[in-house]
Amino acid sequence: MFDGFAHVWTPVTLAGRLKRNRPLAVTLAGEKLVFFRDASGTASALLDRCPHRGVALSLGAVKDGCLECPFHAWRFDGAGACVSVPLNPDAKRERLFATALPTRELAGLLWVYTAPTAPSVPEPLVPETLTRADLARTGFEVTWKAHWTRAMENMLDSPHVPFLHRNTIGRFVRPYLKPDTRMDIEWNETPFGAVLPAFLDGDRSRESGNLEFWKPNMMVLNIMPDQKFRIHALCVPAEENHVRMIVIGTRNFAKLALLNPFFNWSNKRITEEDRAVVESSWPTRVPPPAEERSVRTDKATLQFRRYFFEVLASSRAEAPTLALPP
Repeated sequence: MFDGFAHVWTPVTLAGRLKRNRPLAVTLAGEKLVFFRDASGTASALLDRCPHRGVALSLGAVKDGCLECPFHAWRFDGAGACVSVPLNPDAKRERLFATALPTRELAGLLWVYTAPTAPSVPEPLVPETLTRADLARTGFEVTWKAHWTRAMENMLDSPHVPFLHRNTIGRFVRPYLKPDTRMDIEWNETPFGAVLPAFLDGDRSRESGNLEFWKPNMMVLNIMPDQKFRIHALCVPAEENHVRMIVIGTRNFAKLALLNPFFNWSNKRITEEDRAVVESSWPTRVPPPAEERSVRTDKATLQFRRYFFEVLASSRAEAPTLALPP
């Protein structure tokens, strides 16, 4: 399960997509999941596969806070326990469980831990700018035809900003560029990942980008530090060589909801500037560093590759046995 992306917390999709009485099918790192809300509104996630005959639970319905399979109406609660087997009052329901995954609803997102429930699962680390009640928040999600590692690497790459984004966020950097301008990039590790300041010609007062990397797949761009204006880009692996890009902007100014479409439009414009370039990358997944030519300003992306290959690339989670021996 979750080959190459196991044993980590990850946002999966915007929480607003999950309605009270309707299951939601989502693919995460090649695994088909189904989210649903119980009677109290709490979100849960199961593998989208009934343990009986393997049909998609997402084709069923939410009834009495449980997810009912469309085939034989077996019902499962948020922990995956089978609570009803019609026509079989003598069924040993404890043997008929579905596979549940640790799930959280935080910061307007549905999060999943990419391994079945275990007592040692930590809590997800979430940027405070996604949870603060005093900040306006707006977001969207789109799917790119790219491996999530290429998208993540792009989000951590400051040197491309004044060129690929010359007409948007890059226009604030270009006036400082000269033929011999030097960019320096740091990778300062933190408990959540790393802080990646980039500055020109040794002048730290003119940072050309202030990024944060939140393991395993989130970038936070601090555009206006004094005004708490942030762009959060989440690169969520979906189907093979597809990445679900969730982009959330937060701000402590111009907080009227009617302005949200403008901020979404602006963030979509920046994101679309990246799409074609990232989708063209070959090989689709980031290769080991020695297989591509790199320079000094690639420090952040090379550090991300190190993390990916050391921690995630060979990771996988074992699915529990669906039916225990009699």
